[in-house]
Amino acid sequence: MYRVKIATFNINSVRNRLPSLLEWLEDAQPDVACLQELRVYQEEFPVREIEAAGYYSLWQGQKPRYNGVAILSRGTAPVEVRRGLPGDRADLHARYLEAAVDGVLIACLYAPNGNPQPGPKFDYKLAWLERLIAHAEALYASGVPVVLAGDYNIVPTPADIYATTSYDDDALVQPESRDMYRRLLDHGWTDAIRALYPKETIYTFWDYMRKRWERNAGLRIDHLLLNPESRKRLKAAGVDKMVRGRPGASDHAPVWVELKAAGGVRAKRGNR
Repeated sequence: MYRVKIATFNINSVRNRLPSLLEWLEDAQPDVACLQELRVYQEEFPVREIEAAGYYSLWQGQKPRYNGVAILSRGTAPVEVRRGLPGDRADLHARYLEAAVDGVLIACLYAPNGNPQPGPKFDYKLAWLERLIAHAEALYASGVPVVLAGDYNIVPTPADIYATTSYDDDALVQPESRDMYRRLLDHGWTDAIRALYPKETIYTFWDYMRKRWERNAGLRIDHLLLNPESRKRLKAAGVDKMVRGRPGASDHAPVWVELKAAGGVRAKRGNR
């Protein structure tokens, strides 16, 4: 059975962690990789190095060097559908990129952190998520397989964070943030990790401070949500946790799903 592997990875500076990214691409061989927090200008994206690794690239940088998202694909170039989340023309943050790859519509998103809260940053987070929910409704009804992949900056439930009170005032765990995520699920989107691992302790982010990696004091904030057309093709999902433990690693680990290829046809593979 032929499968398409789709991953999301907050790289936390593609310039500083390019060797780590290339190592992971070689090891994991995702067919599609959604990256967040590039922290580069548009012209600084390492397209040549990524091409040499066998991947086409579609990206959105930002000045100053904040945010940034990219969609990498192996064998088939991503076809851009949308650059930027609709609903607010004044929002120029590089947080959303949408493309079609091998018959799957991929949305790569980097939701606002929202800290400190309460305040303007938290208000922006909630407004951005409202726009995501509105746009997701149209994607849900598109009739094609859709994957909403990225760093949502939301810990969905208490089971998705280690036992602590240190995050009680953090925007990632506030009831308003969690309600946004729950609304997506209530509309019919499937959390791929929880669909296959409903009770396991799974984290995707470990802060650099206070030996949180060494203590496995993590959070699950990187998610892949599937509409019914992609959910019925779901075959596997996981977190490449070992990547977080490598020297100079991002504070996030890659998360991935494998979907049955459309019609059982082999997805295009191989280096460019």
